[in-house]
Amino acid sequence: MDFEFDAKTKELRDNLLEFMDEHVYPAEPVFAEQLAALENQWDWDAVPVLAELRAEARRRGLWNLFLPGEHGAGLTNLQYAPLAEITGRSPGLAPAALNCSAPDTGNMEVLAQYANADQQAKWLTPLLAGEIRSAFAMTEPDVASSDATNIELSIVRDGDEYVINGRKWWITGAMSPNAKIFIVMGKTDPTAERHAQQSMILVERDTPGFEVVRGMHVLGYDDHDHGGHAELRFTDVRVPAANLIGAEGDGFAIAQGRLGPGRIHHCMRSIGMAERALEMMCARAASRVAFGKPLAEQGVIRNWIAESRVRIEQLRLLVLKTAWLMDTVGNRGAHTEIQAIKIATPSTVEWILDKAIQTHGAGGLSQDFPLANYIAGIRTLRFADGPDEVHKNSLARAELRRQGAR
Repeated sequence: MDFEFDAKTKELRDNLLEFMDEHVYPAEPVFAEQLAALENQWDWDAVPVLAELRAEARRRGLWNLFLPGEHGAGLTNLQYAPLAEITGRSPGLAPAALNCSAPDTGNMEVLAQYANADQQAKWLTPLLAGEIRSAFAMTEPDVASSDATNIELSIVRDGDEYVINGRKWWITGAMSPNAKIFIVMGKTDPTAERHAQQSMILVERDTPGFEVVRGMHVLGYDDHDHGGHAELRFTDVRVPAANLIGAEGDGFAIAQGRLGPGRIHHCMRSIGMAERALEMMCARAASRVAFGKPLAEQGVIRNWIAESRVRIEQLRLLVLKTAWLMDTVGNRGAHTEIQAIKIATPSTVEWILDKAIQTHGAGGLSQDFPLANYIAGIRTLRFADGPDEVHKNSLARAELRRQGAR
């Protein structure tokens, strides 16, 4: 068993670490300042310093690293994992600088894998170039969307068009005016078999009847530096029949194909966030004195630091194993491990962030440090791409079957 990175990964990793140190970290306060100065703060990818970072990332060959095959950098999941982890150390800036930020990554994967040539030319090409943004509209306010077969938005064929009616919410990136295209999941045939009722269709932002109702807040944050999260309304929205992705009834399978890689990308980045939080915890503990000695000499703080290191290493090994399995036996073969990392990562990183905040005292709750923003973001991952309880139930069911077959 070899834990060494291959030559290509080492080269990219060294390049990316240098890019982070020389460009991304210094740009963080500049990005915040320029974003605050925008007339429309939802237009976050118009910030000048982000354009500079993207140009430098492209120059260095650090562009579309997430996407395998002809459209991307051609990396395996195992090669991309340590790179995604590094970008997670600056979650609001680094993924976007490399054109590796959600939800665009998952949407590009859908278009690359399932869209036809015309759809790819019109939407995948500008997304790959970082010219536009996109959104994925699946979750709905009126049903328990943890069961995707509950989706109620209707997509009805009418001649050469489809007519769309319904509501969506928590649609990430939708507040950005540069989110020009939406991949929308709805029902084309409510009478079909349960997992064949759903379809995916492309809806352009300026289509009549399509409305961005409001932005959603996450524990008080509006996430304007990610394009926000929005509630959407579709009222007799008409789009060409050619906008359907795949065939009618393919929507559920496409959603599952999209969410697998998305889950591991979230986990990879979250480990980087945990590493940065641990660094901040150690620095704070070394610089603050309480009860006559540095915090770093207090037993409870040392316990948190040790536990954080152990938990990060455990989590990283599980994520790397999952990435390896996805490369060798496919997403279906790695299903159990994908569920395991989706269960383990948010709660583990949330624990580390909590201890980092505690070490920082009241400052950890403030805007002077990124930790409060981090913990709000990581808490959403216990819902995003499926809540903990759904994954635990499915994982337990598979384990019972495996044990019963022994």
